[in-house]
Amino acid sequence: MLSVFSIQRKIRDGRLPHDGITEVWSSPSAGETCDACDTILAKDQLVMEGTTRAPGRRALQFHVRCFQIWDSERRPA
Repeated sequence: MLSVFSIQRKIRDGRLPHDGITEVWSSPSAGETCDACDTILAKDQLVMEGTTRAPGRRALQFHVRCFQIWDSERRPA
């Protein structure tokens, strides 16, 4: 199961950005791997994708719940 602590760790070490994303969209999954929890999204799930402000970085892909947790955790307290 996804841990908030694992997302916090990925934000701290740069594997997930702490800044916002410039564009967000969702679509049916094609079997992508979630950047937050490193598991494959099932074909019956939605994938949340977004582009960051970082030049050259590929779009991030998340389960809906993982996206919600990342979006909450990346914001300053």
